Amino acid sequence: MSSTITEGARPDDARRHNRGAVLRRLHLAGPCTRAVLATELGLNRSTIKAVVDGLADSGLVSERLPTRRSGAGRPSLLVVPSPQAALVLAVDIRVDRVAMALFGLGGEILGRLSWRLGPGAASPRDVITRILESAVVLASEFPLPVVAAGVSVPGVVRNADGLVRDAPHLGWVDVPLGEQLSAGLRVPVTVANDAELGALAELTRGVARGVADVMFVAGDVGVGGGVILGGNTMRGAGGYLGELGHMVVRPDGQECHCGCQGCWETEVGAHALCRALDLPLNIGRGELFAELRELGDDPAAALDRLADYTGWLGLGLVNVVNLFAPQLVVLGDLFAALPEPVLDVVATRVHQRSMVSRALGNTHVVRSEMGRDAHLVGAAELAFSPILEAAVG
Repeated sequence: MSSTITEGARPDDARRHNRGAVLRRLHLAGPCTRAVLATELGLNRSTIKAVVDGLADSGLVSERLPTRRSGAGRPSLLVVPSPQAALVLAVDIRVDRVAMALFGLGGEILGRLSWRLGPGAASPRDVITRILESAVVLASEFPLPVVAAGVSVPGVVRNADGLVRDAPHLGWVDVPLGEQLSAGLRVPVTVANDAELGALAELTRGVARGVADVMFVAGDVGVGGGVILGGNTMRGAGGYLGELGHMVVRPDGQECHCGCQGCWETEVGAHALCRALDLPLNIGRGELFAELRELGDDPAAALDRLADYTGWLGLGLVNVVNLFAPQLVVLGDLFAALPEPVLDVVATRVHQRSMVSRALGNTHVVRSEMGRDAHLVGAAELAFSPILEAAVG
């Protein structure tokens, strides 16, 4: 991270830039001393003192002694982001459940709740009503109000206003989710595709920290992708980038709900995984994850039972790597739960069959370590972004 600004910048611009750099560093990387801030951001001690003092006066940070001491002498104080100085709400809407969490400055989860979506319970009206009611419950324990919200949805979302253009597995078409939640919560609400937010989560707090070019590929009922190039989220026209599941990989394959035949998600989505394991298509996610964990104890059986599935997963990822040339591919949701031997085979095939991977010296394929929290974390960071900008004004 660098705090370098253009030479000759106005003092107010320089102060705002430095204040933003310090606050963002503390928010994303956690507490550290003033000396560490000065070293990492390339600022002198007097500048760091002025910035930290200003942030403390605003209630955004505090200073405290470290819990563990090392060496002799008085330990340096840690500069710590104040969690309750800025609260944001994160919402993760999935096919089978909705999860919500309240995040404080610094990324700490201060409260959470979730509920299952049974058959017929995923209507936009019912989901929005429950979110609004649950937000009141989550925020009731804190003196300061929620200042923004981020929402993850498994579908095509218009970036400008949070209109859910199409979320086929929810049965939603043209749902003004951002507008309705903003009106109900009375705070700015930003809505984005779930895979896009998974990519943002991995970039800011996950296995992709410090990596400029990243693909987050997640499998559930459908398959989606989030793209980070040059450290920036790629959204495409209207915000509709990332529908990787509808890349046709098998023209003579199964019919997809989108109207095409042989889309990638028909070969590697949740239903395809259930077929490969001889499980009911309507099996609960908990049971499916348990089956994958058990299968992981028998590598030979895992490779045998998932041989075809592994082939289709590898084929799609080769296409993705050749197209976007990422340094790192992060697998999320069901893909992250696949047995280790399966992922090893997939990673090897990506390296061997992708021209881009060979040219780069190997594109690494890793599993997400965030579990089912990736979309929540990404939604929170989406909500925090304008808050951090406003806080430095």
